[in-house]
Amino acid sequence: MQKLVFATNNPNKIREIKKMLGDSYDFLSLEAIDCHEDIPETRPTIEGNALQKAEYVKEHYGWDCFGEDTGLEIEALGGAPGVYTARYAGEAKDPEANMAKVLKELEGETNRRAQFKTVIALIINGQTKCFTGIIKGEIAEDYKRGDYGFGYDPIFIPDGYETSFAQMPPEEKHALSHRGQATRQLQAFLEAQNKTRVS
Repeated sequence: MQKLVFATNNPNKIREIKKMLGDSYDFLSLEAIDCHEDIPETRPTIEGNALQKAEYVKEHYGWDCFGEDTGLEIEALGGAPGVYTARYAGEAKDPEANMAKVLKELEGETNRRAQFKTVIALIINGQTKCFTGIIKGEIAEDYKRGDYGFGYDPIFIPDGYETSFAQMPPEEKHALSHRGQATRQLQAFLEAQNKTRVS
């Protein structure tokens, strides 16, 4: 089983990736490789931040790895929160505060269009690849609670649905989500790499 570092300590993201990719790979967190510092996320794009995380782990720890960055982009807010999605309401990265800020800024706004975008940047066997997933939808008029998901999931309603991500069972969300799309691309690439090695 090949080991890959997933450049995150977010247990929700690790759980989602492991659930989607299964047992073919052993995904190590940053904590597992004794990386306890905050990896910089200083680039102006989601793609740039995902790549920055992967490059940092490879350069400082030598592991093949992948970094992931996800942004919520809201039309009426000019694409915000974008690269500041996790810390939109402050460095505490409080999901409740982030959602409250978004809903406050959209009060009275009829255009609720938004999209989630995930980019996974993989560095493996000397190659660098990026995989992108996008899901379009809208921001709920009010706070839609749900028993699933994390982050902004309670207020994001994907196109074609009346329920928020947080109201969907994980399997349903993963089948259409931004992270699910990018992860399936990652999985296809890794499977192709395995077949090449075996042959």
